[in-house]
Amino acid sequence: MAAEFLPGNRLTLLRSGVEYFPALEAAIVAARRDVFLETYIYAGDATGRRIARALCEAASRGAAVHLLVDGFGSSDLPAELARELADAGVRLLVYRPEMWRFRRDRLRRMHRKLALVDDRVAFVGGINIIDDVDASRHGPPRHDYAVKVEGPLVAAIRQEAERLWNRVALARMERRWRVGLSPAPNVARKGDQRAALVVRDNLRHRRDIEKAYLSAIESAKEEIIIACAYFFPGRRFRRALVRAAARRVRVVLLLQGRVEYVLLHYASHALYGALLEAGIEIYEYHRSLMHAKVAAIDAHWATVGSSNIDPFSLMLAREANVVVEDRRFAAELRARLRADIEQGARVVAKTSWLALPLWRRIPNWIGYGLARFAIGVFGFGGRF
Repeated sequence: MAAEFLPGNRLTLLRSGVEYFPALEAAIVAARRDVFLETYIYAGDATGRRIARALCEAASRGAAVHLLVDGFGSSDLPAELARELADAGVRLLVYRPEMWRFRRDRLRRMHRKLALVDDRVAFVGGINIIDDVDASRHGPPRHDYAVKVEGPLVAAIRQEAERLWNRVALARMERRWRVGLSPAPNVARKGDQRAALVVRDNLRHRRDIEKAYLSAIESAKEEIIIACAYFFPGRRFRRALVRAAARRVRVVLLLQGRVEYVLLHYASHALYGALLEAGIEIYEYHRSLMHAKVAAIDAHWATVGSSNIDPFSLMLAREANVVVEDRRFAAELRARLRADIEQGARVVAKTSWLALPLWRRIPNWIGYGLARFAIGVFGFGGRF
Protein backbone atom coordinates (compact mmCIF):
# COMPACT_ATOMS: atom_id res chain seq x y z
CA MET A 1 0.00 0.00 0.00
CA ALA A 2 1.49 3.34 -1.04
CA ALA A 3 2.29 5.85 1.69
CA GLU A 4 -0.14 8.78 1.93
CA PHE A 5 1.91 11.97 2.09
CA LEU A 6 0.26 14.85 3.91
CA PRO A 7 1.42 18.48 3.51
CA GLY A 8 1.45 21.20 6.12
CA ASN A 9 3.58 19.59 8.82
CA ARG A 10 6.30 20.94 11.06
CA LEU A 11 8.94 18.28 11.71
CA THR A 12 11.72 18.49 14.29
CA LEU A 13 14.62 16.04 14.15
CA LEU A 14 15.66 14.84 17.61
CA ARG A 15 19.02 13.17 18.23
CA SER A 16 19.19 10.62 21.05
CA GLY A 17 17.55 10.84 24.45
CA VAL A 18 19.18 14.15 25.35
CA GLU A 19 16.87 15.86 22.84
CA TYR A 20 13.98 13.37 22.78
CA PHE A 21 13.09 12.86 26.44
CA PRO A 22 12.72 16.55 27.38
CA ALA A 23 10.47 17.10 24.34
CA LEU A 24 8.37 14.00 25.13
CA GLU A 25 8.07 14.90 28.81
CA ALA A 26 7.03 18.48 28.02
CA ALA A 27 4.33 17.25 25.65
CA ILE A 28 2.93 14.81 28.24
CA VAL A 29 3.00 17.48 30.96
CA ALA A 30 0.85 19.68 28.70
CA ALA A 31 -1.65 16.87 27.90
CA ARG A 32 -5.29 17.74 28.46
CA ARG A 33 -7.30 15.00 26.71
CA ASP A 34 -5.29 11.86 26.04
CA VAL A 35 -1.86 10.32 25.67
CA PHE A 36 -0.78 7.24 23.71
CA LEU A 37 2.74 5.91 24.27
CA GLU A 38 4.11 2.78 22.56
CA THR A 39 7.57 1.44 23.29
CA TYR A 40 9.42 -1.83 22.85
CA ILE A 41 11.52 -1.31 26.00
CA TYR A 42 10.27 0.46 29.11
CA ALA A 43 12.98 0.40 31.77
CA GLY A 44 12.64 1.10 35.47
CA ASP A 45 15.65 3.43 35.47
CA ALA A 46 15.72 7.19 36.07
CA THR A 47 14.44 7.93 32.57
CA GLY A 48 11.59 5.42 32.86
CA ARG A 49 10.53 6.86 36.21
CA ARG A 50 10.78 10.42 34.89
CA ILE A 51 8.39 9.64 32.03
CA ALA A 52 6.19 7.59 34.39
CA ARG A 53 5.78 10.63 36.66
CA ALA A 54 4.64 12.70 33.69
CA LEU A 55 2.17 9.97 32.66
CA CYS A 56 0.79 9.69 36.20
CA GLU A 57 0.37 13.45 36.52
CA ALA A 58 -1.45 13.59 33.17
CA ALA A 59 -3.80 10.81 34.32
CA SER A 60 -4.43 12.61 37.62
CA ARG A 61 -5.53 15.70 35.65
CA GLY A 62 -8.15 13.60 33.89
CA ALA A 63 -6.33 12.79 30.65
CA ALA A 64 -6.85 9.26 29.30
CA VAL A 65 -3.33 7.81 29.33
CA HIS A 66 -2.58 4.67 27.29
CA LEU A 67 0.78 2.90 27.66
CA LEU A 68 1.55 -0.07 25.39
CA VAL A 69 4.76 -2.03 25.91
CA ASP A 70 6.15 -5.22 24.37
CA GLY A 71 6.09 -8.40 26.42
CA PHE A 72 9.70 -9.28 25.66
CA GLY A 73 11.36 -5.89 25.34
CA SER A 74 9.73 -4.69 28.59
CA SER A 75 9.85 -7.99 30.46
CA ASP A 76 12.02 -6.28 33.10
CA LEU A 77 9.53 -3.48 33.78
CA PRO A 78 9.43 -3.40 37.61
CA ALA A 79 6.13 -4.59 39.10
CA GLU A 80 6.30 -1.67 41.53
CA LEU A 81 6.44 0.85 38.69
CA ALA A 82 3.57 -0.90 36.87
CA ARG A 83 1.49 -0.65 40.07
CA GLU A 84 2.29 3.05 40.43
CA LEU A 85 1.11 3.67 36.89
CA ALA A 86 -2.08 1.65 37.40
CA ASP A 87 -2.83 3.32 40.75
CA ALA A 88 -2.55 6.72 39.06
CA GLY A 89 -5.05 5.69 36.39
CA VAL A 90 -2.64 4.93 33.55
CA ARG A 91 -3.97 2.15 31.31
CA LEU A 92 -1.08 -0.28 30.79
CA LEU A 93 -1.24 -3.06 28.20
CA VAL A 94 1.42 -5.62 27.32
CA TYR A 95 1.76 -6.80 23.73
CA ARG A 96 2.19 -10.61 23.61
CA PRO A 97 3.43 -11.21 27.16
CA GLU A 98 3.82 -14.97 26.60
CA MET A 99 7.35 -14.62 25.19
CA TRP A 100 8.85 -17.69 26.79
CA ARG A 101 6.34 -20.19 25.42
CA PHE A 102 7.81 -22.33 22.69
CA ARG A 103 5.85 -20.96 19.75
CA ARG A 104 6.88 -20.52 16.16
CA ASP A 105 5.69 -16.92 16.17
CA ARG A 106 7.52 -15.86 19.34
CA LEU A 107 9.61 -13.25 17.43
CA ARG A 108 6.54 -11.32 16.27
CA ARG A 109 7.00 -8.35 18.58
CA MET A 110 5.75 -4.77 18.94
CA HIS A 111 8.93 -2.84 18.12
CA ARG A 112 7.33 0.58 17.54
CA LYS A 113 8.36 3.72 19.42
CA LEU A 114 5.48 6.14 19.02
CA ALA A 115 3.79 8.79 21.16
CA LEU A 116 0.73 10.97 20.65
CA VAL A 117 -0.53 13.78 22.88
CA ASP A 118 -4.03 15.15 22.27
CA ASP A 119 -4.24 16.07 18.56
CA ARG A 120 -1.37 18.49 19.01
CA VAL A 121 1.93 16.64 18.77
CA ALA A 122 3.31 13.17 18.05
CA PHE A 123 6.71 11.46 18.12
CA VAL A 124 7.97 8.59 15.98
CA GLY A 125 11.45 7.10 16.03
CA GLY A 126 13.77 4.48 17.36
CA ILE A 127 14.24 5.61 20.97
CA ASN A 128 12.96 3.37 23.76
CA ILE A 129 12.08 4.57 27.25
CA ILE A 130 15.46 3.75 28.72
CA ASP A 131 18.39 5.84 29.87
CA ASP A 132 20.81 6.31 26.96
CA VAL A 133 23.93 6.18 29.10
CA ASP A 134 22.89 3.24 31.28
CA ALA A 135 21.80 1.34 28.18
CA SER A 136 25.12 1.73 26.40
CA ARG A 137 27.53 1.00 29.29
CA HIS A 138 30.18 2.09 26.81
CA GLY A 139 30.71 5.76 27.60
CA PRO A 140 28.82 8.21 25.37
CA PRO A 141 25.02 7.90 25.13
CA ARG A 142 23.47 5.42 22.73
CA HIS A 143 23.09 7.00 19.29
CA ASP A 144 19.53 7.21 17.93
CA TYR A 145 16.96 9.49 16.30
CA ALA A 146 13.29 10.45 16.57
CA VAL A 147 11.09 13.04 14.91
CA LYS A 148 8.58 15.38 16.54
CA VAL A 149 5.48 15.86 14.37
CA GLU A 150 3.05 18.77 14.42
CA GLY A 151 0.35 19.20 11.79
CA PRO A 152 -2.00 16.99 9.74
CA LEU A 153 0.18 13.86 10.04
CA VAL A 154 -0.74 13.77 13.74
CA ALA A 155 -4.23 12.64 12.69
CA ALA A 156 -2.84 9.63 10.82
CA ILE A 157 -0.67 8.74 13.81
CA ARG A 158 -3.72 8.92 16.09
CA GLN A 159 -5.70 6.50 13.93
CA GLU A 160 -2.81 4.01 13.88
CA ALA A 161 -2.26 4.26 17.65
CA GLU A 162 -5.96 3.76 18.37
CA ARG A 163 -6.18 0.75 16.04
CA LEU A 164 -3.30 -1.11 17.67
CA TRP A 165 -4.43 -0.20 21.17
CA ASN A 166 -7.90 -1.65 20.50
CA ARG A 167 -6.47 -4.87 19.06
CA VAL A 168 -4.31 -5.43 22.12
CA ALA A 169 -7.10 -4.44 24.53
CA LEU A 170 -9.36 -7.02 22.91
CA ALA A 171 -6.65 -9.71 23.04
CA ARG A 172 -5.88 -8.95 26.70
CA MET A 173 -9.59 -9.06 27.64
CA GLU A 174 -9.67 -5.37 28.56
CA ARG A 175 -12.72 -4.40 26.54
CA ARG A 176 -13.50 -1.49 28.86
CA TRP A 177 -10.28 0.18 27.74
CA ARG A 178 -11.12 0.17 24.05
CA VAL A 179 -11.33 3.62 22.48
CA GLY A 180 -13.86 4.73 19.90
CA LEU A 181 -12.46 4.97 16.39
CA SER A 182 -13.64 8.35 15.22
CA PRO A 183 -12.95 9.91 11.81
CA ALA A 184 -9.51 11.46 11.49
CA PRO A 185 -9.45 14.78 13.35
CA ASN A 186 -8.95 17.94 11.36
CA VAL A 187 -5.48 18.97 12.55
CA ALA A 188 -4.41 22.45 11.48
CA ARG A 189 -1.36 23.04 9.31
CA LYS A 190 1.76 23.89 11.30
CA GLY A 191 4.35 24.15 8.56
CA ASP A 192 5.09 23.30 4.94
CA GLN A 193 6.67 19.82 5.10
CA ARG A 194 5.24 16.70 3.41
CA ALA A 195 5.38 13.47 5.36
CA ALA A 196 3.72 10.07 5.70
CA LEU A 197 3.40 7.47 8.44
CA VAL A 198 4.44 4.04 7.17
CA VAL A 199 3.88 0.99 9.34
CA ARG A 200 4.63 -2.72 9.14
CA ASP A 201 2.25 -5.34 10.49
CA ASN A 202 1.26 -8.90 9.65
CA LEU A 203 -1.94 -8.10 7.76
CA ARG A 204 -2.34 -5.27 5.24
CA HIS A 205 1.07 -3.63 5.66
CA ARG A 206 3.52 -6.51 5.58
CA ARG A 207 6.01 -4.84 3.22
CA ASP A 208 5.11 -1.15 3.32
CA ILE A 209 8.32 0.05 4.99
CA GLU A 210 10.51 -2.09 2.74
CA LYS A 211 8.62 -0.85 -0.33
CA ALA A 212 9.12 2.78 0.73
CA TYR A 213 12.86 2.17 1.02
CA LEU A 214 13.07 0.29 -2.28
CA SER A 215 11.13 2.95 -4.18
CA ALA A 216 13.46 5.68 -2.93
CA ILE A 217 16.57 3.61 -3.62
CA GLU A 218 15.46 2.69 -7.15
CA SER A 219 14.82 6.35 -8.02
CA ALA A 220 18.01 7.68 -6.38
CA LYS A 221 20.20 9.79 -8.66
CA GLU A 222 23.08 11.04 -6.48
CA GLU A 223 23.44 9.70 -2.95
CA ILE A 224 21.98 7.17 -0.51
CA ILE A 225 22.97 7.32 3.16
CA ILE A 226 21.51 4.65 5.46
CA ALA A 227 22.28 4.45 9.17
CA CYS A 228 21.11 1.21 10.69
CA ALA A 229 21.90 -0.59 13.93
CA TYR A 230 21.10 -4.07 12.62
CA PHE A 231 21.73 -4.40 8.89
CA PHE A 232 20.87 -7.84 7.58
CA PRO A 233 18.82 -7.19 4.41
CA GLY A 234 17.26 -9.75 2.14
CA ARG A 235 18.22 -10.34 -1.46
CA ARG A 236 15.74 -7.80 -2.87
CA PHE A 237 17.12 -4.98 -0.74
CA ARG A 238 20.76 -5.88 -1.41
CA ARG A 239 20.18 -5.99 -5.16
CA ALA A 240 18.54 -2.56 -5.09
CA LEU A 241 21.62 -1.08 -3.37
CA VAL A 242 23.97 -2.82 -5.82
CA ARG A 243 21.98 -1.51 -8.79
CA ALA A 244 22.10 2.00 -7.36
CA ALA A 245 25.89 1.78 -7.00
CA ALA A 246 26.11 0.51 -10.59
CA ARG A 247 24.24 3.67 -11.69
CA ARG A 248 27.06 5.65 -10.02
CA VAL A 249 24.90 6.65 -7.09
CA ARG A 250 27.03 7.06 -4.00
CA VAL A 251 25.78 4.46 -1.50
CA VAL A 252 26.93 4.93 2.10
CA LEU A 253 26.09 2.59 4.99
CA LEU A 254 26.68 3.65 8.60
CA LEU A 255 26.43 0.48 10.69
CA GLN A 256 26.96 -0.75 14.22
CA GLY A 257 30.64 -1.00 15.07
CA ARG A 258 30.42 -2.30 18.62
CA VAL A 259 29.22 -5.79 19.43
CA GLU A 260 25.80 -5.68 21.10
CA TYR A 261 24.18 -8.89 19.81
CA VAL A 262 26.85 -11.37 18.74
CA LEU A 263 24.73 -13.35 16.26
CA LEU A 264 23.54 -10.30 14.32
CA HIS A 265 27.03 -8.79 14.44
CA TYR A 266 28.57 -11.74 12.62
CA ALA A 267 25.56 -12.27 10.33
CA SER A 268 25.73 -8.72 9.00
CA HIS A 269 29.49 -9.03 8.44
CA ALA A 270 28.86 -11.94 6.09
CA LEU A 271 27.36 -9.44 3.61
CA TYR A 272 30.22 -6.93 3.67
CA GLY A 273 32.33 -8.51 0.92
CA ALA A 274 29.65 -8.43 -1.79
CA LEU A 275 28.58 -4.90 -0.85
CA LEU A 276 32.14 -3.56 -0.89
CA GLU A 277 32.86 -5.24 -4.23
CA ALA A 278 29.79 -3.46 -5.66
CA GLY A 279 31.30 -0.08 -4.71
CA ILE A 280 29.19 0.53 -1.61
CA GLU A 281 30.91 2.44 1.20
CA ILE A 282 30.63 0.97 4.70
CA TYR A 283 31.43 2.81 7.92
CA GLU A 284 31.16 1.34 11.40
CA TYR A 285 30.13 3.59 14.28
CA HIS A 286 32.38 3.07 17.30
CA ARG A 287 31.87 6.17 19.42
CA SER A 288 29.01 4.49 21.30
CA LEU A 289 26.35 1.88 20.69
CA MET A 290 24.35 2.87 17.61
CA HIS A 291 20.61 2.30 17.60
CA ALA A 292 19.67 4.57 14.68
CA LYS A 293 17.27 3.51 11.91
CA VAL A 294 17.28 6.43 9.46
CA ALA A 295 18.11 7.27 5.85
CA ALA A 296 18.58 10.34 3.63
CA ILE A 297 18.41 9.99 -0.16
CA ASP A 298 19.20 12.64 -2.79
CA ALA A 299 18.79 15.46 -0.25
CA HIS A 300 14.97 15.41 -0.57
CA TRP A 301 13.78 12.05 0.85
CA ALA A 302 14.32 10.87 4.42
CA THR A 303 12.97 8.38 6.92
CA VAL A 304 13.17 8.14 10.71
CA GLY A 305 11.65 5.28 12.63
CA SER A 306 11.88 2.01 14.49
CA SER A 307 12.53 -0.35 11.58
CA ASN A 308 15.96 -1.87 11.12
CA ILE A 309 16.87 -3.41 7.79
CA ASP A 310 16.81 -7.01 8.90
CA PRO A 311 14.31 -9.91 8.85
CA PHE A 312 13.06 -9.12 12.35
CA SER A 313 11.94 -5.60 11.39
CA LEU A 314 11.00 -6.15 7.73
CA MET A 315 9.24 -9.52 8.10
CA LEU A 316 8.15 -10.06 11.71
CA ALA A 317 7.79 -7.05 14.02
CA ARG A 318 5.30 -4.22 14.18
CA GLU A 319 7.21 -1.10 13.15
CA ALA A 320 6.51 2.57 12.46
CA ASN A 321 8.51 5.05 10.36
CA VAL A 322 7.90 8.62 9.26
CA VAL A 323 8.87 9.14 5.62
CA VAL A 324 9.58 12.74 4.64
CA GLU A 325 9.70 14.45 1.25
CA ASP A 326 11.30 17.76 2.16
CA ARG A 327 14.70 19.15 1.25
CA ARG A 328 15.23 21.03 4.48
CA PHE A 329 14.58 18.02 6.70
CA ALA A 330 16.55 15.63 4.49
CA ALA A 331 19.48 18.06 4.36
CA GLU A 332 19.52 18.34 8.17
CA LEU A 333 19.47 14.55 8.61
CA ARG A 334 22.18 14.15 5.96
CA ALA A 335 24.38 16.72 7.70
CA ARG A 336 23.99 14.94 11.03
CA LEU A 337 24.82 11.57 9.47
CA ARG A 338 27.90 13.00 7.75
CA ALA A 339 29.01 14.39 11.12
CA ASP A 340 28.36 10.99 12.73
CA ILE A 341 30.60 9.38 10.13
CA GLU A 342 33.37 11.95 10.48
CA GLN A 343 33.35 12.11 14.29
CA GLY A 344 32.48 8.60 15.39
CA ALA A 345 32.97 6.03 12.61
CA ARG A 346 35.74 4.07 10.91
CA VAL A 347 35.74 3.12 7.26
CA VAL A 348 35.69 -0.57 6.33
CA ALA A 349 38.37 -0.66 3.63
CA LYS A 350 37.55 -2.87 0.68
CA THR A 351 41.09 -4.17 0.15
CA SER A 352 41.60 -5.03 3.82
CA TRP A 353 38.22 -6.72 4.17
CA LEU A 354 38.56 -8.86 1.07
CA ALA A 355 42.05 -9.90 2.20
CA LEU A 356 40.80 -11.36 5.50
CA PRO A 357 41.91 -14.98 5.97
CA LEU A 358 39.34 -17.77 5.80
CA TRP A 359 39.39 -18.39 9.55
CA ARG A 360 38.25 -14.78 10.10
CA ARG A 361 35.32 -15.20 7.68
CA ILE A 362 33.97 -18.52 8.98
CA PRO A 363 32.26 -16.99 12.10
CA ASN A 364 30.46 -14.54 9.80
CA TRP A 365 28.92 -17.31 7.71
CA ILE A 366 28.05 -19.36 10.78
CA GLY A 367 26.30 -16.31 12.22
CA TYR A 368 24.50 -15.73 8.94
CA GLY A 369 23.24 -19.31 8.82
CA LEU A 370 22.15 -19.36 12.46
CA ALA A 371 20.32 -16.04 12.11
CA ARG A 372 18.40 -17.28 9.06
CA PHE A 373 17.57 -20.51 10.89
CA ALA A 374 16.28 -18.67 13.97
CA ILE A 375 14.04 -16.43 11.89
CA GLY A 376 12.62 -19.46 10.09
CA VAL A 377 11.96 -21.47 13.25
CA PHE A 378 10.70 -18.81 15.64
CA GLY A 379 9.47 -16.05 13.36
CA PHE A 380 6.63 -17.39 11.29
CA GLY A 381 3.12 -18.33 12.22
CA GLY A 382 0.34 -16.17 13.64
CA ARG A 383 -0.85 -12.74 12.55
CA PHE A 384 -1.41 -10.73 15.72
